[in-house]
Amino acid sequence: MHKNFFHDILKPVRTDMKKSNSTLVSVMYDIKSAYASFSGKEKIIADFLLKWGGKSAESSITELAKKIGTSEATLVRFVKKIGYSGYQHFRLALAKESVTANMQIFEIPVAANDDIADSVFAHTIRTLEASRKLLNKKAVAQAASALTNARQVLLFGLGGSNVNAQDAFHKLLRTGLTCRTAADFHMQLMLASQSNGNDAALVFSHLGNNYDTISIANELRHTKCKVIALTSYDNSPLAKLADIVLQVSPVHSSLVSESFSGGIAAAVLINVLYVEVMNNLKDSGLKSLNKMRSTIARRKV
Repeated sequence: MHKNFFHDILKPVRTDMKKSNSTLVSVMYDIKSAYASFSGKEKIIADFLLKWGGKSAESSITELAKKIGTSEATLVRFVKKIGYSGYQHFRLALAKESVTANMQIFEIPVAANDDIADSVFAHTIRTLEASRKLLNKKAVAQAASALTNARQVLLFGLGGSNVNAQDAFHKLLRTGLTCRTAADFHMQLMLASQSNGNDAALVFSHLGNNYDTISIANELRHTKCKVIALTSYDNSPLAKLADIVLQVSPVHSSLVSESFSGGIAAAVLINVLYVEVMNNLKDSGLKSLNKMRSTIARRKV
């Protein structure tokens, strides 16, 4: 998963640009300033962005290119031409311009008179319902079968997605399956290199486009390990490398709410996988669970 998008928005987003910060006022300003130098294809992109503004930041590069009617490569060249290091960098800057202070604080749309607790619970319910409708139950069954029959289960995730990887490790360890994970990227890459075709890996990434996560997935493909991707975007680079894709629903009402909703939906999907695996294991799974419970119980006062 990409690192928490909310935290990225609150950071300075243009310190690595070719131009100095003092000359960069806003994304819209950059586009308008360079408009005369654009080619015909670039002007089509510029016109779309000027018309839709911050709403464009809700789309992945694939989605936005399709909406505009251009290629991903042309879109990347465009954002680099106006001073951004890549699409994700451009997207962060555009999102930051369109996000209100209230949304930056709460990560979800909260009006001044709203009850915060009610708003968060309502948002969570909508997220889970959307994810339930999107859930591919056949893919879930395939993933559970792959995990159940694997020599070992490997859990991968970076940044905020490592929380999901650790949660999955904690749950699946109860089943009696051999599970392995690590928090550090290099350690995860080392784990991936030691896998083989008898193993299964759960790879977590909200956006599915983090370079390091993609490196891990590529290594898993190289070792012929079965890759199960849990992501919000089924057309992401990670999804394209996976044998099985489990998609959770991002909430498109505001970009900053995606990490909020994605994490919640991922946690529930982990529980679904856990129950599916336990159902597959039957008595052996129950025996492992009871053994674990007995061991933990001895440590309680």
